[in-house]
Amino acid sequence: MQLESLSVPAINRFASLYLKQEAPVTDFFHYNLSDVNVYEKRAADLQERSYMREPLAACIEAYMKPFIPSEKVAASLEKLKDERSAVVIGGQQAGLLTGPLYTIYKIISIIKLAQEKEKELNIPVVPIFWIAGEDHDFLEVNHLYVENESVMEKVTYPARVIEKNMVSDIHYDKDQMKNWIKSIFSKFGETCYTKSLLEHVCEEAEKGETITDFFSRLIHSLFSRYGLLLIDSAYPPLRALEKPFFRQLIEQAAEITDTVHREQQTMAHLEFNRMIELSDSAANLFLYNNGNRVLLEYDRKTGIFSSKQAELRYSKAELLVLLENEPEKFSNNVVTRPLMQEWLFPTLAFIAGPGEIAYWAELKSAFERLDMKMPPIEARLNMTIVERNIVRDLEELHISLASAIKQGVAGEKERFWDSIKDDHFHEMIAGVQQSLMDQYEEIETRAKDMHKETVPIILKNRDFHLSQLAFLARKTDEMIQVRHAAVLNKYDKLQNALRPEQAPQERIWNVYSYLNKYGPDFIHELMVFDFPFTGDHYIVKI
Repeated sequence: MQLESLSVPAINRFASLYLKQEAPVTDFFHYNLSDVNVYEKRAADLQERSYMREPLAACIEAYMKPFIPSEKVAASLEKLKDERSAVVIGGQQAGLLTGPLYTIYKIISIIKLAQEKEKELNIPVVPIFWIAGEDHDFLEVNHLYVENESVMEKVTYPARVIEKNMVSDIHYDKDQMKNWIKSIFSKFGETCYTKSLLEHVCEEAEKGETITDFFSRLIHSLFSRYGLLLIDSAYPPLRALEKPFFRQLIEQAAEITDTVHREQQTMAHLEFNRMIELSDSAANLFLYNNGNRVLLEYDRKTGIFSSKQAELRYSKAELLVLLENEPEKFSNNVVTRPLMQEWLFPTLAFIAGPGEIAYWAELKSAFERLDMKMPPIEARLNMTIVERNIVRDLEELHISLASAIKQGVAGEKERFWDSIKDDHFHEMIAGVQQSLMDQYEEIETRAKDMHKETVPIILKNRDFHLSQLAFLARKTDEMIQVRHAAVLNKYDKLQNALRPEQAPQERIWNVYSYLNKYGPDFIHELMVFDFPFTGDHYIVKI
């Protein structure tokens, strides 16, 4: 493997400015990453607060107990109990077969930054991945993309989930899941690694029960040697630890919403788009009711918390009693999840994607309202994996790698097609078509005057001839495409490899396609590299 870097703009203007640590974006955060002492300051700030370290470590240990034992994980749990320790944390939904590559890159970012800051600060720094198991949009995570000939094919797991179940509560049929996994691997193609890799994934599917459980097992198997700790945000014992913090969120529901709205107004004046959709009545909490995750609203006049359709109604006192007795029914939304994270974990840094950076900016005043500071936000690593044959084909077609990563090669393919297609032939067909239309118009006019009953026949006859001309043009193009198929297919392969579906590679491809091709050490070979957190896009040549 070789590592190179490339400057690629973030997907939104706000994140692009944040990567450069430019005003006014930096004003929406408590820590400026351009300050060389930023992490010393944050570590000192963490020492001014107290955390439930022992109960939190015990909770994570209990969650990870069903997984394969790991000395490094055990060491991380001990570090977490240390009063000097801090964590680098990030989170993501539980995708099938780990989901898109950016989930893997977020985890690599967490581990790498934790390792780096532990050396710099000389304190224990623990990498933690917080799985958003409370999310209920299964359609976002129920599929993978695989390359099928010249196109990217979306392969969806066939189970239907109608209610708004948390992903952590979605159980799967093990035989159905294993059959789906085998169908995915069959599309990857057979290599010397396929059999053992497929056996391992199917074994983990057999051991798991829910979508989140299966995801956690795969992530643990890939990263346990680096001491990565995993915790599901929907894990009931974690909810019990969160009770005092949920109580504050209930008590200050209106104030939290107001602070976010004020921050959004400030951002709007600076012409930044709003990232969080939040009504004036938002309570920023969900309740789990009869298998559905229901968003709560808060009526400031009556003090009633209720669902939108009012099937759930609680006074503040009643909601607090429910929290005391059944904390597992409560979950956070996009506003309160970062606040809950800050209460629970001694967070040295949060690893965020570009969208997360923009929406965290709307929360600065909410953190302040609850007497907390937002942790330093580090952008997760962005990468593109470039295989040797891709480099060769780019050189052959005289396309720069940087251009292909940023924009894809669809434009180059179109220009190549323009250079080989027979435009004169198309012009001739168009001329015949226009002449035919003119003559049929004369025939139709004559028929309307003398033979009205023949007009439908004339129109049908005209349409038949036009369709035959279109067929001739299409078949001519197809024959040219066949003659130049080798080159046209190269363009398609390049597009699929580097800019599939006109999106960054990391948003479409899955890590198991590379593990299948390059073996189980693929991840560990990536981990050998130093990845400075400069905001650059990394190119991994293999």
